[in-house]
Amino acid sequence: MDPLLSLQSLSVGYGGKQIVYDVSFDINAGELCALLGQNGSGKTTLLKGICGLLPLSGGRCISNGLDCSVLNEKERARQISYIPQRFSKLMNVNVLDVVMMGLYPQLGLFDFPTTEDKAAALSSLEKMEIPHLADDDFSRLSEGQKQLVILARALTQNAPVMLMDEPDSALDFQNKHAALAKIRKLIRDEDKTGLVTLHDPNLALAHCDRLILLHEGRVISEVRLCDSSMDEIRSNLSKIYDNITLIKHDGKYLVSLKIQ
Repeated sequence: MDPLLSLQSLSVGYGGKQIVYDVSFDINAGELCALLGQNGSGKTTLLKGICGLLPLSGGRCISNGLDCSVLNEKERARQISYIPQRFSKLMNVNVLDVVMMGLYPQLGLFDFPTTEDKAAALSSLEKMEIPHLADDDFSRLSEGQKQLVILARALTQNAPVMLMDEPDSALDFQNKHAALAKIRKLIRDEDKTGLVTLHDPNLALAHCDRLILLHEGRVISEVRLCDSSMDEIRSNLSKIYDNITLIKHDGKYLVSLKIQ
């Protein structure tokens, strides 16, 4: 089976500065991968390069067998959805209309959303367990609620590849895990591919299939959790996190900092 997302010697930069160098990896259908790295390692730049928000300075991005470099904006959006760390301010727009913005890649220039499209948007809200917010003003929601709405918008876009840049950033402890669990289930059930940047390695260990470790713009290691021993996971995470210890509890791994 061909991977849904294949990065081939991808390099990305902006402002005349190279940020990401020669990145190559594949992600298969049904797989959720975490992109981990310290601040400034190039995680967000890499995602922006994959979805076309930044030009590639080298290499290729293949999504669902298609070379993204030859796709226009709408065609690319049919293949790849992107949830940024920060999203545009939307005033006097209700939640359902925000979620239906995910339909943009599927609509023609003069098309309007159908009854079925509205039902799909409502279904996305139900998957995020926030259908009761459908008629609320998006601008009046909490930051955590807005984050869940933007996730629902990405679900409505229905692209096979989902890129998520810290989708947990505005969520509280319980909702961080709830949102990642929902994303994990959706990707597995619908044979999508997910690449998510996270600051907390514990979220990655709890919900992701594979860890891709980025340092100074280069992939330095990959960890397939189902095939890796505790020592292998600890050794690889130590390449980007100092003074950590790894413990196993209830079948899951947890990272903690060693207190000096």
